[in-house]
Amino acid sequence: MAGILDLVTDLPRREVPVGETILEQGCPAPSMLILVSGEVEVLHDQIRVARTAEPGAVFGEMSILLHRNCTASVRTLKPSVFVRVDQPEQFLRESSAASLHVAVLLARRLEVLNRYLVDVKTQYEGHDHLGMVDEVLNTLMHQQPRNPSR
Repeated sequence: MAGILDLVTDLPRREVPVGETILEQGCPAPSMLILVSGEVEVLHDQIRVARTAEPGAVFGEMSILLHRNCTASVRTLKPSVFVRVDQPEQFLRESSAASLHVAVLLARRLEVLNRYLVDVKTQYEGHDHLGMVDEVLNTLMHQQPRNPSR
């Protein structure tokens, strides 16, 4: 994953102390951030959903790609250094390697989510109230974007 760091050596870096929120749920991402060093947690409604110290981890990409507010907050657990990509759409358009890196990250997240959903469905198979959950999940998995030209 660190390969993306080779693509951003000329971009600004930001040192962040422990406990600072670098992206806030419900707010637009001001830029895309790439972890160089340190450790962060990802919080949705103040519940930790992920934790990473992997150099090359990317944050804010969903907000930027979907033109929506952040779906989670990101907070540092250790002093951390990030590369700041201030024009992320242009950066991703111009770098197929960076776009592929982000695509792989998003695919990994989707794979984990799918495994989790299968596990939940397996554990509760045969319970009547999950029929509605199954319908909602099926709808979400097959939902098409409203504006596919983006």
